[in-house]
Amino acid sequence: MQQLKPILRSLLVLLGLSVLLQVNVHAETQGQQPQTVRFYAWGGSAEVNAYIQWAKKELAQTHAIDLQHVKVADISEAVALLLASEENQTSAIDLLWINGENFAALKHANKLVGDLPAKVPNANQLREDLQWQIDFGTPVEGYELPWGIAQLQLILRNDLLGEQQAVLSSQEFYQLARLHPGRFSYPKPPSFHGTSWLKALAFQLIDDTELLLEPAEPATATRILQPLWQYLDQLHPHLWRTGEEFPISAGRQRQLYNQGVLDNSITFNPNEVRALQLQQKLAPDARSVSLGNRALTNFHYLAIPTASQRQAAALRVINFLLSPDAQREKAQPQGWADPSVVRLADTTSLLVASHPEPHVSWNEILEQAWLARYQR
Repeated sequence: MQQLKPILRSLLVLLGLSVLLQVNVHAETQGQQPQTVRFYAWGGSAEVNAYIQWAKKELAQTHAIDLQHVKVADISEAVALLLASEENQTSAIDLLWINGENFAALKHANKLVGDLPAKVPNANQLREDLQWQIDFGTPVEGYELPWGIAQLQLILRNDLLGEQQAVLSSQEFYQLARLHPGRFSYPKPPSFHGTSWLKALAFQLIDDTELLLEPAEPATATRILQPLWQYLDQLHPHLWRTGEEFPISAGRQRQLYNQGVLDNSITFNPNEVRALQLQQKLAPDARSVSLGNRALTNFHYLAIPTASQRQAAALRVINFLLSPDAQREKAQPQGWADPSVVRLADTTSLLVASHPEPHVSWNEILEQAWLARYQR
């Protein structure tokens, strides 16, 4: 027993030092003047906003950072400010939620901090199976990091699908619309989900889909997209209001679904059906299926403007948002339910096989051609 006493004393000393160290770290964090990071991000979802508020609280407690969510209807508003700024002009924008054409514009203008994977330690935890290095045809090359996944899926009533059915082809969708006239629709382009529906269909209907990954050429786009317009010409007479009117957004279409007006809706979150049903915001008979064997997939990214004076703090925010704890919280079905981009052993998502977004230049061509053809 006498021999154990020195060992016990040593253990108690080490334990005391550990507790003292934790107290000191907490006291240092508490004593620091919080550093503000202005995060310009979409503010159109209560669940997303609640998650960012959770992150704000965590960052204040553990990193002495005051994360301010600057809510925007469209991140292009912030992008326009950065593009209009002079070369040495500072900006109030410290962090951006961004992707697609907005990222391409800022990268081309040299407005973003580079080499992010080397500056953000948690970038090493990104899932190896995710192909995030190309953003709507633009190589990422270290100027942004992914923090969430979007994958297009259709929502249909359970009794319209086979028991184990996980995929619905474009032809099967047409047959359902024909058999149930007036009960199907899709969001009106150029809404985000409406344009995404067009891109997903194009990948299913065009023989050489590699053409969609290259910059669009107006001289050949009409020929390439002809199978898409032929399909929609046949589909529209069977749709809600005979294809003369469309829901203005995916949110509006979901309302029509819940009201029993429509038999289908659309989502860009593979976990959303389960999450909305848990929150009693979606009818219990809803199921999600992929349009075709491979689903349109993209990522939402975080980027830091070179004009920010708080780049070090913004990097710490990105590192926190890519931590397992933050990604696990983001994936909770009772909240945002956004799939994790880092390796987590204790969460599941409903991701299916994917194909990338077309080159960003196809967006405008698809939208303008759709409006000219169907909204005369």
